[in-house]
Formats: sequence, C-alpha cells, structure tokens
Amino acid sequence: MAEENQSTVTEFILTGFPGLHSKYQGIVSAVLFLVYSLTMIGNATIFFLFATDRSLHKPMYYIILNLSACDILFSTTTLPKIISKYWFQSGTISFTACFVQMYFVHYLGSVNSYILFLMALDRYLAICHPLRYPLVLKNSTICIISITAWVIANAAPLMLVIRAYPLPYCASNIINHCYCDHIGITVLACTDRAPYGFPAFVFAMVVLLGPLAFILFSYCSIIIAVLKIANWQGRLKSLSTCSTQLIIISLYYSPRCFVYLASNVGIKFSADMRIVTIMLYSLCPPMINPLIYCLRAKDMRESLRKHFNKRTVPQKEQVSAICN
Repeated sequence: MAEENQSTVTEFILTGFPGLHSKYQGIVSAVLFLVYSLTMIGNATIFFLFATDRSLHKPMYYIILNLSACDILFSTTTLPKIISKYWFQSGTISFTACFVQMYFVHYLGSVNSYILFLMALDRYLAICHPLRYPLVLKNSTICIISITAWVIANAAPLMLVIRAYPLPYCASNIINHCYCDHIGITVLACTDRAPYGFPAFVFAMVVLLGPLAFILFSYCSIIIAVLKIANWQGRLKSLSTCSTQLIIISLYYSPRCFVYLASNVGIKFSADMRIVTIMLYSLCPPMINPLIYCLRAKDMRESLRKHFNKRTVPQKEQVSAICN
C-alpha cells in the first residue's frame, strides 16, 4: 500500500563532515572550491580541445567527451551546496531540492558506469577485433550508444525518487552526508525502510556490477590477445592504448568495490571516515580524469601542445620585435 505524505519536514540539514572542528571549516570549503574549480577547468579544456581540433573526432574521444560532461554535471550537482555550508553557514536544503539532488546523484552515477562500460567495449574491439573495429564503432554508432546510455540511466533513479518522495518524514531532518542520496533520505522516513531499501540496493548492484563484469571480461580478453603478440614492442604498444582507460576505470570502481566488500565482511567505518571515503571516490576522479587524458592520450596530448605553441609563438615574436 502506498504511503501518504504526512511529512512535517519542509527542509533537510546536511551535516557535511560530522566531526569537523569549526576552525577547519574555512580550509575545507577552500579545498572543496579548489576541487570544483579544477574539475570545471580541466573538463572544459577537454570540450575546448574537442571543439577546435578535428583530429580528436574519433570514437574514443567521443566517449571521453561524454565522461567529461558527466563529471561536470555531477560536481555541479554536489559540490556548490556543501561549499556554501562551510563558506556561508548554509547547510539547509529544501525538501524538494533534496530529492532533485538525489535524483541527479544516482542518475549521473549510472551514466558514468555505462560510459565506462562503453570505454571498455572500445578497447576490447580495438585490440581483440581490430579489423571489425572501424566497421562496428563509428562516430555515429558511439553517439547513438551514448545517447541511449543517458536515456536508459534515467529510469531507475527516477523510480527511486517517485517511491521515496511520498514517504512520511515526520522525525529528524538531519542527513549525515555532504549531499542527498537515497540511503541518507529514506532512513529518516517514519516507516519501514526495507521495501524501499532493497530495490535501491538491487539497482546499485546492477549498475555497478553489470558494467564491471563486462569490463573485467574485456580486459581479461585483451590481456590474452596481447600475450599472443610475438614481440615485446607490439605488446607494449597494445597495452599503452588501454592505459588511460584502465586508470580511469580503476579510479571509479576500486574504492567503490572496497567500500561494499568492507561493509559485507564486517569492517566498520566511523561516520567521518565513511563520508570522507565517499567524497574522495566521488569527486577526485572528475578532477583527475582530464589530467590523465592530456598526459596519457597521445592525440589529446598533441592537441594540447599544439594550442600551447600557438599561444607562445606570437608572444616570442612580439618580444623579438620589441628588442629589434
């Protein structure tokens, strides 16, 4: 039977980092603002390079572009509110806004997982089926699959919000987190959480483990294919094309799997440690990913160098003209 909305709660309060001393709040807000700024600048640079250099219009870079868009949106969804909490002492968020934030947190997390799946598919076809690669993964194909991922990812988070929003919230309105998520909100409902928590758990496992299973399969296949290459140079060249994607995928999945496994084997975290861990694996990859792209992806590195040289050469010519 559907619960009627008997909520007396009109807003929620985000605790942020519960054990953080007041004298460190300014430093934390500055660090979070720096993380947000670097995330926006780095990912905006990816968009700029893609828009101005046609040599980057390849399937792999279309995938990276989708990941950058997801990183920008996720950071914008989560960081400004927690920054304002510590910077302006504004930790409250309206009832509806909290659910909107919850939706985007889970939606963008799903999109991110699907895009990493697509990234693994790209490398699997490129190395294990190189002759089929240009026929199967064209730019148009990548665009269609990417749009499909953004659309499909919408279903489950929307259902979570639709089921959680009408619950009666008549007790505490304090969310022990830096942003609104399904667990943080539904534990405050004045009703049995089990009928709502289990579907959310299943959704999280499908979104996390489904793409991860294919990613593990694809990279095992890639390793087997690489070991069949006769010379070491060929092996290293093949593996180097996967290094960027493998680093990005590891940054996304490794800490999440650790947290899930640790909780299931009985390892307990304090509230502070749990929130810090979640924030690290949620917000550091969007900041680090652009640096990995520009350092590890050859075409993007060359494009960045080309734009940098265009800016430095005119300056040198101007200096020499003044000296003459």
